[in-house]
Amino acid sequence: MSYPVSLVLLGVLAVAVGGTVTPAAVYWGALCGVSLGLAVWWFYAALGSGPISVVSPLTAVLAAGVPLGAGLALGERPGAVAGIGVALALVAVILVSREATDADVRPHRFTRAVAWLTLGAGFGFGLNFVLIAQAPVEARLWPLFFGRITATVLVLAVAGLTGNFSPPQGFPLRLAVGAALLDVGANITMLLALQSSMLSMASVLMSLYPAATVLLAIVVLRERVTHWQVVGMVTALAAVALISQY
Repeated sequence: MSYPVSLVLLGVLAVAVGGTVTPAAVYWGALCGVSLGLAVWWFYAALGSGPISVVSPLTAVLAAGVPLGAGLALGERPGAVAGIGVALALVAVILVSREATDADVRPHRFTRAVAWLTLGAGFGFGLNFVLIAQAPVEARLWPLFFGRITATVLVLAVAGLTGNFSPPQGFPLRLAVGAALLDVGANITMLLALQSSMLSMASVLMSLYPAATVLLAIVVLRERVTHWQVVGMVTALAAVALISQY
């Protein structure tokens, strides 16, 4: 439900901010939405069928590695210090994304199907960064709006076809609205970051988002984290400091 709400919010903001709606803005934005929608679908399918401790870090590394490789292929050349930071960031992503094995009595095996879903999800999330970075700057927020249109249609279609569509009410609806607000803010800052810095650097930093999730789990939910996640968070801080020197 958060996707339709964020679609409306992005539409209002795009009109308010202005910008030029060009074929390139529509094209890159729409492709970005398809990539994101497929990635979300495949990621949750993989989590539901496979071991979280394998699916989550592998997806995170691919989401960071795809735009990193694309940026380097496009001619970006970060400095040596930033390069070390990137390497540390990839390690941090793996460590922070590690989850404790769930208590479900049903064994979750990393089957071939789960492997393909995980690879597809990681590639889709990473490709999302690459595609939206190609959108023209003068379009401002319009690429995000067009991307959210295609992502919303795709997600709702999949939910309807699989029998998982159930409009939330009450507290779940309020959570969906809150999630949409955060989602819009995150997407806008993502776009600004990609437009003002190297794709290879910005995307790797954004892929460290599991560290924020773990920190919120500690502070808000009082959850206990593993030693490896703590090491990952410290490594992430070091990576950010080094990458900022590019």
